[in-house]
Amino acid sequence: MTDFPNASDKTFEYALTIREGHLDTYGHVNNAVYVQIFEEARWELITQNGYGIDRVASSRLGPVILAMDIKFRREVHNRERVVVRTRVTGYPDKIGWMEQVIHNEKGEPACVAKFTFGLFDLDKRVLVAPTPEWNRAIGLEK
Repeated sequence: MTDFPNASDKTFEYALTIREGHLDTYGHVNNAVYVQIFEEARWELITQNGYGIDRVASSRLGPVILAMDIKFRREVHNRERVVVRTRVTGYPDKIGWMEQVIHNEKGEPACVAKFTFGLFDLDKRVLVAPTPEWNRAIGLEK
């Protein structure tokens, strides 16, 4: 993906083992489960960087996904160890872009997703400019 203004040079890695509940009747990861895995990895990223659900509740500002584009490249099977790599590719104003890739045990990209996201004011119900705390949480500031 081409980087936009304010791209992060940091990539966050989140490892997990695929379990039986992730599978569909074909024996590979269900397409809807990929979305859940990506969300789990995003929450782990921001929580580890001080912006978990408690911070969202107290600040009344939280992440919102505006669009997603997902490409399924390779099957992932039961008990396979995968790594989700997450990186902000640009965040010039109120709307940002993030890329997440699930890599299989061989290190090959199994699923590639591009997300459009923002920081949402839970009271006013509008997007707001990213705060310094939010930028730190997603890897844009130290």
